[in-house]
Amino acid sequence: IDLMYLQRLYRTVPIEDSVGAMADMVRDGKVRTIGLSEMGAATLHRAHAVHPVAAMQTEYSLWTRNPEIAVLEACKALGAAFVAFSPLARKFLTGTLDNPQALPPEDLRHTMPRFSAENYPENQKLLPAFRAEAQALGCTMGQLALAWVLAQGDHVTPIPGTTSPDHARENMGAAQVRIPADVLARLDALINQSTVKGPRYSAKVQADVDTEEFTPDPTAATATANNP
Repeated sequence: IDLMYLQRLYRTVPIEDSVGAMADMVRDGKVRTIGLSEMGAATLHRAHAVHPVAAMQTEYSLWTRNPEIAVLEACKALGAAFVAFSPLARKFLTGTLDNPQALPPEDLRHTMPRFSAENYPENQKLLPAFRAEAQALGCTMGQLALAWVLAQGDHVTPIPGTTSPDHARENMGAAQVRIPADVLARLDALINQSTVKGPRYSAKVQADVDTEEFTPDPTAATATANNP
């Protein structure tokens, strides 16, 4: 196995014990490298002290900026890759998700506050300006969203999911998009934790992950973390 992830932090088990068990598999030749998923910077540092962490996977996009609190920089400092899942904001940033309420009942987005009947129409108001920026650069909205993630550092890799070959080819085209500094600044100001309505997870789901959270006041300079 090239890369083995610890998908979530088990709060009843010290991270040192979990990573220690994974390190044993590396020494036994069963695993080449280890990674973590949905964990904060403090946990990353504790894990890395036991065995080098090759990658941290967590959600990151224009509308989910939590990694910027601490873990993005921690990965850079430790030489770990940052793997951004849902870089298209679960289809929101493609501009093609008109009505989340029409999604199949089992779709996870029904449980996410940002996609609620109350919040989603407000979030859609951010898209016309985003669409205009994409058109000005000659790319699709999805490509612009992915290019923004790529622009956050050489150690950052987005992993967009798709079941369509055409969408996969479109996603690959994002690597050719170069975003000027002034456009990056406008995008940062347009879509961020202050302008997006609703948290990314419900309180119940957020309690099961270890990622840092912004304070309830999005203009505050401090942030809270769910680290043990």
